[in-house]
Amino acid sequence: MAELVGGFIVSHDPMITGNPEIANKKQVANVDAAFETISARLKELEVDTVIVIGDDHYTMFGPHCLPQYLIGVGDLEGPEENWLRIERYQVENNAPLAEHIMNYGFANGFDWAIAKSLLLDHGTMIPIHKAITPVGGIRTIPIYLASAVTPIIPMRRAQQLGDMIGDAVAAWDKDERVAIFGCGGISHWVGTAEMGKVNQEFDGMVLNHVNNGDVEALIALGDDYVLEHGGNGAWEIRNWICAMAALKKVTGETICYEPMPTWITGIGFSELKVA
Repeated sequence: MAELVGGFIVSHDPMITGNPEIANKKQVANVDAAFETISARLKELEVDTVIVIGDDHYTMFGPHCLPQYLIGVGDLEGPEENWLRIERYQVENNAPLAEHIMNYGFANGFDWAIAKSLLLDHGTMIPIHKAITPVGGIRTIPIYLASAVTPIIPMRRAQQLGDMIGDAVAAWDKDERVAIFGCGGISHWVGTAEMGKVNQEFDGMVLNHVNNGDVEALIALGDDYVLEHGGNGAWEIRNWICAMAALKKVTGETICYEPMPTWITGIGFSELKVA
């Protein structure tokens, strides 16, 4: 039977690969070390497949099509953005498991948007490239939530989606060791006057809720509070909520936190452990 064996909160800041030279070298080294730690843990956990929860940034989708949640079930490659300094390559999907999760969702009140071919943006591709690809042999299932561009998916619905994903994996009748990434965050203001601001106090509070496994505390923050104290970019914590909910009872352990105004983001990494 399939099993969710763990998960990770992972930054997807595009400047991690696109503009590393503009940031403090020690901080950049710490971020790179966090990705290496996650890669090592994936090996230790003997992970076969990683479900990567990210969000689009008007890169793959636009005003003509704004899915609330989408799953990639076919051919994958990335990144879409040529300025990330990553040569585009194919990413191996676990299509049978992805289709199982898709169908399980359909049967349980979740009307997915579906991509049979997907060109991944940095919302999933940075974590894939930095943490999964180096391990080798791990397949990927990308899931995109409306977390960056309005109308955004409600936090409660993100939690319900994650809960369903966890149930779907448990219902898969093949041996598979699965991990899940919640990508993005933490405090950052995108395209506003505050762009470049980082709120360390907010970031610490969010990471504390993650490490306590307190999904309800994250949901209780509400979008208005998050916007005021963490910026529109911090709405991406719904990706974290989704990943945490999939693991059911969970605790976290911070791997790295770096406030990086030059990268316009408070960058955080945490390992999610099944309680």
